[in-house]
Amino acid sequence: MATASLVPTSKIFSVSSKCPASIKARTGVVVASSQQQQQPRRRELLLKSAVAIPAILQLNEAPKSEAREVEVGSYLPPSPSDPSFVLFKAKPSDTPALRAGNVQPYQFVLPPNWKQLRIANILSGNYCQPKCAEPWIEVKFENEKQGKVQVVASPLIRLTNKPNATIEDIGEPEKVIASLGPFVTGNSYDSDELLKTSIEKIGDQTYYKYVLETPFALTGSHNLAKATAKGNTAVLFVVSATEKQWQSSQKTLEAILDSFQL
Repeated sequence: MATASLVPTSKIFSVSSKCPASIKARTGVVVASSQQQQQPRRRELLLKSAVAIPAILQLNEAPKSEAREVEVGSYLPPSPSDPSFVLFKAKPSDTPALRAGNVQPYQFVLPPNWKQLRIANILSGNYCQPKCAEPWIEVKFENEKQGKVQVVASPLIRLTNKPNATIEDIGEPEKVIASLGPFVTGNSYDSDELLKTSIEKIGDQTYYKYVLETPFALTGSHNLAKATAKGNTAVLFVVSATEKQWQSSQKTLEAILDSFQL
């Protein structure tokens, strides 16, 4: 009776070290070819993953993105003092500093056809809360025909060494705007650009108000500002407009400035 012996498959398919060089070469070509075929496939999978991951990460951000691209009148309530405006009241979910308790909630009115703008992460203070060393932008709104507004917050330590200082503790209105002026204009500040200052008291909170004509400012040739301080933070509210926007919307912009308060 004939008998058959079992030979391990590894021996059947292995390439002997005694094989001719031509066989080794052909085997190497086959392996290399297989690897080359797999590489495009791997690249394709990686590219698909690279596209899919950002899409997944953005799912949670979708509602915010949609909210910022619609007019504020579609989701903010009318202002009790003037129904032709809507009232924006900042809440902890709106900004990193509010969530951290680093800024007191603030409010102001806006025309209903304005829209909220996105703020780059590096400008929002998100990366440094609750102990930011430099000023950051809280929120920003705009209407292309009327102008823009933004809330800028600054650590009090940049302005004074006194903890929990009031705006009066920091100094006179001219001294405060000299420090915060570049955050009004977006580049530099010249004291000759300051047209008018005034002081406003709302409850126990004092505000410094400014009217500036800023022909070289990045924010616009006309700027209105309102500054105050509470806790460990100074807050600056800025209303900006180009010459064309100012001519058509000066009263509206002044009303927005007047409405700001903590």
